[in-house]
Amino acid sequence: MSLLALAFQDPDRIKPPVVEWYQLAPIISVFAAATVGVLVEAFVPAARRWSAQVGVAMVGLLASLLFVVKLWGDHAPKVVADGVVSIDGPGLFMQGTLAALAIASLLLLSERSARSDPDAAVARELPTESFPLALFAVGGMMLFVSATNLLLLFVALEILSLPLYLLTGLARRRRILSQEGALKYFLLGAFSSAFFLYGLALLYGYAGTTSFAGIRDATTVVGNNDVLLYAGLALLGVGLLFKVGAVPFHSWTPDVYQGAPTPITALMAAGTKVAAFGGLVRVLYVIGGEVVWDWRPAIWVVAILTMVVGAVVAVTQQDVKRMLAYSSIAHAGFILTGVAAANNVGLRGVLFYLLAYGFTVFGAFGIVTLVRDADGEATHLSKWQGLGRRSPLVASVFAFFLFALAGIPLTSGFTAKFGVFEAAVEGRATPLVIVGVLSSAVAAFFYARVVVLMFFQEPAEDGPTVVLPSGPVAAALGLAVTVTVLLGVVPGEMVRIADVAARGFIR
Repeated sequence: MSLLALAFQDPDRIKPPVVEWYQLAPIISVFAAATVGVLVEAFVPAARRWSAQVGVAMVGLLASLLFVVKLWGDHAPKVVADGVVSIDGPGLFMQGTLAALAIASLLLLSERSARSDPDAAVARELPTESFPLALFAVGGMMLFVSATNLLLLFVALEILSLPLYLLTGLARRRRILSQEGALKYFLLGAFSSAFFLYGLALLYGYAGTTSFAGIRDATTVVGNNDVLLYAGLALLGVGLLFKVGAVPFHSWTPDVYQGAPTPITALMAAGTKVAAFGGLVRVLYVIGGEVVWDWRPAIWVVAILTMVVGAVVAVTQQDVKRMLAYSSIAHAGFILTGVAAANNVGLRGVLFYLLAYGFTVFGAFGIVTLVRDADGEATHLSKWQGLGRRSPLVASVFAFFLFALAGIPLTSGFTAKFGVFEAAVEGRATPLVIVGVLSSAVAAFFYARVVVLMFFQEPAEDGPTVVLPSGPVAAALGLAVTVTVLLGVVPGEMVRIADVAARGFIR
């Protein structure tokens, strides 16, 4: 009997899902803007396409951020959309973070696309299709951090991943390097998705449901086959840790960060990290909520390897973008120390760290877009020699972001690291803190090396030029500097908001 005939025979047997559209407004706004962006590509003349795409994307992202603020003001944690999307503190906090980072990335992206530059290849490095693709990726990220069903989590994972694979290969001036990075990202991403799907299947076989809460409830039932549970969680972890960029699933990160157009690299470094940790925390804290002591040792090992490898290998890098990529790997290890705490303090620390790190690393990559030579962006470290004498302001802002990434006091990086380390100590993970402090000391060396190179060495005669930032880029960098300063000097209010978010977590 067909499904339609069955519905007419017994209408009560098949009920349409109840979708609370208003609760999903932040996500819908981004996807709607992305869809309109596709229509712009089809129907708007090429001469007006740039401004139309920027306007549509900005309206969608601002609407999303406003909806997040509105939902935060009157939110009571709930599960909506027939039980597959969670509207709770961490979800709204990360959606707001993603919307804010996406707005800053849009400013950088629009400048690189439409800037009036003597070098037309620089001015038009990214095609107009990059705007809807970026919006689809951001929408997938926002859905990913709120999904409470493994099937929806996988769909969100693919929605955020596929546009990024394409965007990585769009750098016209470094076409070979960019396409190599895109191919590597795609192939390794496909493998990680396969691991994720296999883990999903095992967990469904274990619990008979793909709901996070249903799987967690199954872990309390005596007699279930725990091999399926642990194998499923391990395979899910592989897929999620790949997106996090944690060791040993990190090999794609430096090649992709180096090859991708720098505005896209900034979006990936900031946004993907937020989304991946949002999904990882929800999986571990909800599905693994009753078996914490079983998954914590694995997270300990991954966190230690990630901090050590990221910090040590970064010292050997001669390319600024690859150095920041390994720095990103090390920071993933620092955030994992907060995840390993498995308590509300750890969740609060993770939320604050993701916000602080997102704007800091975005600002660092934003500065990279301004330093150029005849071949485009001058990313080799030798090109940055004496930059502090050629352009003191740009070099000083970049040094400030590096100090924040190193965790120097009175920057957001120090407050963020203190938060996750405090949570780790409270969660009896003091060895992670010791490794984290030592790794931070190693990381401080390669950050300081760049500062010394810029300010204490003579500039080369054939050194790069620093392009004056346009209005959008200046606004984006100003926002990044402001957030980095405020979260370091007066972090109290944002720590309080992160604490409220952590306490409103639906487990």
